[in-house]
Amino acid sequence: QVQLVESGGGLVQAGGSLRLSCAASGRTFSSIDMGWFRQAPGKEREFVAGIKWSGSTYYLDSVKGRFTISRDNAKNTVYLQMNSLKPEDAAVYYCAADRLRRGSRAEGLYNYWGQGTQVTVSS
Repeated sequence: QVQLVESGGGLVQAGGSLRLSCAASGRTFSSIDMGWFRQAPGKEREFVAGIKWSGSTYYLDSVKGRFTISRDNAKNTVYLQMNSLKPEDAAVYYCAADRLRRGSRAEGLYNYWGQGTQVTVSS
């Protein structure tokens, strides 16, 4: 089983930057897919960014060029670097993992989820 713990959320001004971290348990981290999702109050949860076990990455169109997902297998950690933040980016951000390596933009394909970390963007 994989356990995930997010950190790095907080308050930032519009146009600023923030880096989220997700620490994962287990010794098979390097061979699983990882992803980031977010959910704003009153809205549905949506895919933000994903990284395959091979290192390939993919993003929600609205964050391309601003957000970067990466992983450090030696530290069992995945990151989400968020630049040029907008008020629309404010939400609770969740880290997710798929040991079956089916990871995509569909949240139903991920097996494990973290508790989430709050990101607030002031105007």
